[in-house]
Amino acid sequence: MRALLALCLVGLLTACSPKSPPANEAAPAPSSTPANQAPAASPAPSSDADAIANALKAPGRLPEDLQQDASRKPAEVLAFFGVKPGMTVLDLFSGGGYYTEILSALVGPTGHVYAHNNSPYLDFDKEPIAKRYQDPARLANVERFIAENNALELPDNKFDFVLMSMVYHDVYLVDEEHGWPRIDAPKMLAEIFAAMKPGAVLGVIDHVAAAGSPPETGNTLHRIDPELLKREITAAGFVLDAQSDILRNSADDHTLAVFDPNIRGKTDRVVLRFRKP
Repeated sequence: MRALLALCLVGLLTACSPKSPPANEAAPAPSSTPANQAPAASPAPSSDADAIANALKAPGRLPEDLQQDASRKPAEVLAFFGVKPGMTVLDLFSGGGYYTEILSALVGPTGHVYAHNNSPYLDFDKEPIAKRYQDPARLANVERFIAENNALELPDNKFDFVLMSMVYHDVYLVDEEHGWPRIDAPKMLAEIFAAMKPGAVLGVIDHVAAAGSPPETGNTLHRIDPELLKREITAAGFVLDAQSDILRNSADDHTLAVFDPNIRGKTDRVVLRFRKP
């Protein structure tokens, strides 16, 4: 069981994660579309391309992070999500902090980043976390905090943007022996919803499972059916603003676990932009 949890947490940092709550919906939706369903051509929120580019060139980025940029495409992803300087953002299940660091540079001194982890992450990622945060002044606008599964408590009406990068499928991971009880997804999503400002964006990235796959695929292959993901998040009150093909890979047939060497780092990934009405 320890090996399973370790594998999942590695994936969350390098390719499994990249926290997913991960089609197009918008608020308000046109009367010709179903509730919570928006046109496919929903316009992207405005973003600052220069600020994103500068964040990716910020001094001190770790070599390991730079190596992941080609497959994770953070410039395109963050532009799609509409992240801008001055925002207050939450990186949920931030792991070793790949996106935390980029977000720190992007939101700048007038913004703030909250980097969440739980005890399993802190234990498994002890070395990369220590390396990233060894100089507190380097990420001065980052505030780290710990909240275990099903114990997440967030301030109301706080965040402009929340990121779940390749983590939503782990709602269905179970390893209580090592501190990972099954996550109560509706409770977690309700907490996130209340913590976001009206109009704020929830950005979800996750590994694609075959259409119709059961939720337990999150625990076995560490993938999730995008339609299941959409149903669960919109049921919490979010609307799906847009879906991007930035990280899609048609060569992935969705049958392999994301840690399989034949697909690791190259999985087909869905990128979804949800919004709080």
